[in-house]
Amino acid sequence: MMNNYRELIFKLHEIGAIQFGSFTLKSGLISPIYIDLRLMVSYPYLLHAIAKAMWQKIDHLSFDLLCGVPYTALPIATAMSLMHNKPMIMRRKEVKEYGTKKIIEGEFKAGQHCLVIEDLITSGSSILETISPLEQNGITVHDAVVLIDREQGGPKKLQEKGYRLHSVLTLSSLLHTLKAEKRLDPEMYAKVLNFIGSR
Repeated sequence: MMNNYRELIFKLHEIGAIQFGSFTLKSGLISPIYIDLRLMVSYPYLLHAIAKAMWQKIDHLSFDLLCGVPYTALPIATAMSLMHNKPMIMRRKEVKEYGTKKIIEGEFKAGQHCLVIEDLITSGSSILETISPLEQNGITVHDAVVLIDREQGGPKKLQEKGYRLHSVLTLSSLLHTLKAEKRLDPEMYAKVLNFIGSR
């Protein structure tokens, strides 16, 4: 079992969940770093370590339910739910046109508090897109937890809306750790820092 953040960062890098080069993002921007945490589902011990690290960030909080942002955070939310016997609900990305037509799946009551779980945060929009239908269904949200904060404005955006963000890693701390262990060359380190600083 991984016992510290350094090992977590190294393992994410080793499996290719953190890559350096030249990548076109959904926004059209060319990024020198690409983070794909979907790979963690193929490494159960890594998924367990991620869920454990994220739980440690929020275990002082009081909440009734967990909700992972679809889709990458769903395995993390499931792992946290199983590890701590905490009920989970799911937000659908698309509302069904048949059956119950629910956007929130699972059992909940109006007034319950929900912790939102996300793999990484850039602008914060995906977290806000999950919070909105939860609140429309009478569920209260105060906090969200992420594995990686890309430090590109997301936490500030959430704070402005009245939500607290708890992050396990920041992108700059992740980069520093890889550079210190000579897993990232100084030139690429500076390029990525410049990229996140200019956004």
